[in-house]
Amino acid sequence: LFTRALKAVNKILYENKDDVTALCCKIVCLIQNGGFKEALNVINTHTKSLTSDMIGFEKAYCEYRLNRVEHALKTIQGIPEQTDKLKELYAQVLYRLERYDECLAVYKDLIRNSQDDYEEERKTNLSAVLAAQSTWENTSPEDLGLPESSYELCYNAACCLIGQGQLSQAMQKLQKAEELCRKSLAEDSDQNVFDSKKKVKLTSAEGVEHKLAKKQLQAIEINKALLAMYTNQADQCKKLLASQQAQSPGHPRPVLIQVAQLCREKQHNKAIELLQRFSDQHPVSASGIKLTMAQLYLTQGHVTKACDILKSIEEFKYKPGMISALVTMYTNEEDIDSAIDVFTQAIQHYQSEQPGSAIHLSLVREAANYKLKYGRKKEATSDLEQLWKQNTNDVHTLAQLISAYSLVDQDKAKALSKHLPSPDTMSFNVDVDELENSHGATYVRKKAAKVVGESQPKEQGPQDVKKKKKKKKGKLPKNYDPKSTPDPERWLPIRERSYYRGKKKGKKKEQVGRGTQGATSGGSAELDASKSASSPPTSPQPGSGAGTATSNAVPPRQQKPAVAGATRKKAPQKKKKGGKGGW
Repeated sequence: LFTRALKAVNKILYENKDDVTALCCKIVCLIQNGGFKEALNVINTHTKSLTSDMIGFEKAYCEYRLNRVEHALKTIQGIPEQTDKLKELYAQVLYRLERYDECLAVYKDLIRNSQDDYEEERKTNLSAVLAAQSTWENTSPEDLGLPESSYELCYNAACCLIGQGQLSQAMQKLQKAEELCRKSLAEDSDQNVFDSKKKVKLTSAEGVEHKLAKKQLQAIEINKALLAMYTNQADQCKKLLASQQAQSPGHPRPVLIQVAQLCREKQHNKAIELLQRFSDQHPVSASGIKLTMAQLYLTQGHVTKACDILKSIEEFKYKPGMISALVTMYTNEEDIDSAIDVFTQAIQHYQSEQPGSAIHLSLVREAANYKLKYGRKKEATSDLEQLWKQNTNDVHTLAQLISAYSLVDQDKAKALSKHLPSPDTMSFNVDVDELENSHGATYVRKKAAKVVGESQPKEQGPQDVKKKKKKKKGKLPKNYDPKSTPDPERWLPIRERSYYRGKKKGKKKEQVGRGTQGATSGGSAELDASKSASSPPTSPQPGSGAGTATSNAVPPRQQKPAVAGATRKKAPQKKKKGGKGGW
């Protein structure tokens, strides 16, 4: 839009190069297209026509965007009329010059005296000033009662807390900011890969490198590589990653993105080799890299190799989550011995490092239950004994221990059973009726509730008892034969039964042949299988067993089901023509 407008303005300036309105429009079009240098050149070459009160804001803005902050400050101070938009730019210039106190005063004045739709943006910038004061000047920021309704405000509040050393509270604020940001992005319906591509282009604008720190610039390059991968630009992705690896050879993210690109190309073996090589060269970052290797092995179905990789990570080797994952994977592979070995090594580690701790006893408990589940009762006895010695009042563990010893060492089981509490101490004063009527009972006899005001039913006398009606026996058909099997299709209409052949039309139907016109039907009676005594029926009849059709029998024609309410018209018969037996 602004490009087309710029062409039209240039045509006007070609006719009249000092047209003030056309010059102002050209400057605005150049700024909107990012041509700050060209816009500044137009302003400087037409100082007679374009005065500071007319075009001073645009000049200061171009200088600010070109990182000429001191020049922008002088231009702003030379403008006689201080408008709201000029104050906004003035505050940004002061922030860039790290004059936070003056910047804070400008934003307070703007929020107090302006009435428009940009109040939340001004409060966000004000919170950024407070965060900068807290972080860089080591001062306690003023509590202005700013809301935390957006993720930007919440993030800036977290930065203030970090500057004050309140890290735990800052972590909570950051988590809230992340949640608000995800919700905000989820509500944005235009969020897609192509929209992200447009936004990434904005980071390539001139002067951005002066605003961002080194890590922020590195994160932008990483995001560019990710975007190239998701848009199937493999060459561009590799080029960006190679540049990042040259700048930061020990950073794991470029390698992980390269591995993801290889996996998209179905080159899993090369991806694993790349991860292994990087973990060997950079042991500091090996933990996360090895987790990715294990994930790749799992996706290929190599569970044992994945377990070997996970066990080689010393940092996570004895973590409860890692132990659980290893036991689950070994159990899935039906390698119970390896799963028990994982428990044994972890218990020995905590026995030497944190004996008697909650995590130590929890692992012993889980190991004992696992061994009992898979029939390793002899191995489970040592774990159960260790647990019982820690708490001799634990009846449940004692019962498990006795059960395990009962199949291994009965004398030991009898000796341990003496430690069980007596039946008298284990009995409780239990009301059986109350227990049966409780919610946990499996069966409760319900009693009819009494309704207030309802009279009690009288006892029925002999005259009140109604006589029971006797059921009449159903009538059987006259030709009913109890020895024969009833026709299973007797409930269907005749036309829908499988053995229905249709009605014969006309007395001379048997004389009609199926040959060509004029053929006689003299031999049809000889070929009729139904008139032969030795020929079995082609289909079972009601009340008789199923007959066996010969291989020469013609299958019956499929009849269409009758439609309720529809009438069937007879086909008009054709008149006889001349010729014997013809139609």
